[in-house]
Amino acid sequence: MPMSATHLRFLINRGTGLVRRGLASLRTRGWRASLARVLKQFRRVPQAQRVALYRPEGGPFVPFAVPGSTTPVASIVIPVFNQFDHTLECLRALAEHPPAAAVEIIVVDDGSSDATRDALPRIDGLRTLQRESNGGFIAACNDGAAAAKGEYLVFLNNDTVPQPGWLDALLATFAEHPRAGLVGAQLLYPDGRLQEAGGVVFRDGSADKLGHLEAPGHPSFNHVRRVDYCSGAAFVLPAAVWRETGGFDSEYSPAFYEDTDLCMRVIALGRLVLCNPAARVVHTEGATTGTDVRVGIKSYQLINQRKFKDRWASALARHPDHNAPAAGITDRLYARTILIIDALVPQPDRDSGSLRLVNLMRLLIEEGAHVVFVPANDSEHCIQALQQLGVETWCGRFLGGMPGWLRTHGPRFDTVMVCRHYVAREMLPLVRRYAPQARLVFDTVDLHYLREQRAAEVSGDAAAERTARTTRTLELDIVARSDVTLVVSEVERELLRTEVPDAAVEIISNLHEPVPGGRDFNERADILFVGGFRHPPNVDAVCWFVDSVWPMVRERAPGVVFHCIGGDAPERVQRLAEERDVVVHGHVPDLSPFLQSVRLSVAPLRYGAGVKGKVNQAMAHGIPVVATGCAVEGMHLHDGVDVRIADTPGAFAEAVIDLYQGRVLWERLAENGRRNVARHFSADSARGTVRRVLLRES
Repeated sequence: MPMSATHLRFLINRGTGLVRRGLASLRTRGWRASLARVLKQFRRVPQAQRVALYRPEGGPFVPFAVPGSTTPVASIVIPVFNQFDHTLECLRALAEHPPAAAVEIIVVDDGSSDATRDALPRIDGLRTLQRESNGGFIAACNDGAAAAKGEYLVFLNNDTVPQPGWLDALLATFAEHPRAGLVGAQLLYPDGRLQEAGGVVFRDGSADKLGHLEAPGHPSFNHVRRVDYCSGAAFVLPAAVWRETGGFDSEYSPAFYEDTDLCMRVIALGRLVLCNPAARVVHTEGATTGTDVRVGIKSYQLINQRKFKDRWASALARHPDHNAPAAGITDRLYARTILIIDALVPQPDRDSGSLRLVNLMRLLIEEGAHVVFVPANDSEHCIQALQQLGVETWCGRFLGGMPGWLRTHGPRFDTVMVCRHYVAREMLPLVRRYAPQARLVFDTVDLHYLREQRAAEVSGDAAAERTARTTRTLELDIVARSDVTLVVSEVERELLRTEVPDAAVEIISNLHEPVPGGRDFNERADILFVGGFRHPPNVDAVCWFVDSVWPMVRERAPGVVFHCIGGDAPERVQRLAEERDVVVHGHVPDLSPFLQSVRLSVAPLRYGAGVKGKVNQAMAHGIPVVATGCAVEGMHLHDGVDVRIADTPGAFAEAVIDLYQGRVLWERLAENGRRNVARHFSADSARGTVRRVLLRES
């Protein structure tokens, strides 16, 4: 197809604009940084690292319908001035993949002279505001916002193609991150490369795109992240925040820097500006404003930069200059930057250690920290949940080797927490070399050697006892070489005080929050065990319970069902389903139906170490627990007050029957169990230690 004069003019303007920006970059950044930026323009992102993009089918305009609620949660404001082909593609995308949330779509026609004026009224469900003359982007957006009914305001350029799920991801950010004041989308070029994931504002008032021309899935840009600003091409904020800030300032009319200025005002209110990469929007950069800062609306970019710099001079003094390292350029927006290294990506629906770690990350983020996570075994499984939490997660092809990665990123970290002694043994020398400024914290998760010693005692296996002694030597060596060691109970802290007297040992136990309400005694039935079966103590526990305890329980409480839940069940556990009234469920991603309906939970562990998540989780939901002494070690629990404790088959069965059939005892333990969780295992109970040890507050 022959190139049109308009297309040719666009390419010429883009080329001359690149030259001018290159010269400006030489003046502000120097030749090395400028050369790196030029080379990035020509660097090819492998197709496998690009995003497969949705685009609606083209063709001549035919009337269609877009979602249009009279009671919208969100109002999508789209300012347009001519460029009908872009507007049509944007609206078709919204029509073909409507958000789950109720929305209204408001198109503000800013004095168009093309097909826009005639076509928009023929789109069903669309609200159209008609401006008689062109007033510019800011005036059009402010008019649209004034007419909006939604709790949230969404600003969307007409030269965009929102990808399926984009708006629901943006709105969900406000629930996960309560301090969020404005959330922007990840913008992509039509070829699938990253255009920007939010932006940084430099000391001189200039701004730059974060992640420009990188792979969209690059770990630096693929998590919910604090940024200085998000492009007005696609962002959302609560209508109340819009009103409090005053909206887009007409001082920047007709356009440019109004979005950056708004973001600065949101931050000045004590709210966060975030970019959520799960919300992806294709943006044809320069289609509506051009790229040459010498002509047209684009010329206001330099004019408004000067206005912006003068207005925010005091705040900009704390911003980076152009020579700041790219790695961690937004770390300054957080209280501390903390690296966590564990063996695998945590899966909180599978084991209590993972749940503890994720809840600890959540607490750190709540306290204003930026959390960076690296799995030592380099698994990419289940990382999206961490990224949406706000955790910068490195693995797979982007990580490379740990020595090289730490050489680049080590200077960023205030604290490095390494989980499990066998991971710490590998990582400790690297951390000391490449992050010497960081406090090195060893998280035992539980004392592995103690668990192995107890397993050897139960089995009487001499080889297992020798293995436990070797583990003890290795684990205590890491304790001695770390700045601080974390354990999960006072029992383990006292043990380490004896074994390594000079070590600094602190307690951060399991983290749960009590769940209020729930069904009462008469509305509940059956008995529950939860535990992953890659953990040998859980295999031993359920087999012992079904073989030695369950027959006595079933005899006195016929019809009661024992539900055994846990992934990776070996054949030995699966065969338990052959017993009467025993159901082996395997892995259950959502335990809510069971936690809302069972009457009691059992923790029949005969050996182990640490604090048992299965006990905390049940008590947090108001489910009383029958446990062995080993299972509740170090958990501040007392028999008959907030738990029933028994260690022999007969005593365990008797405790189960008494609790299962005794409403008064059940209600007392349910209430006291919740109180125990709140007092010893909630986020608030750990907050002081987290601030002192990991955030390094005095």
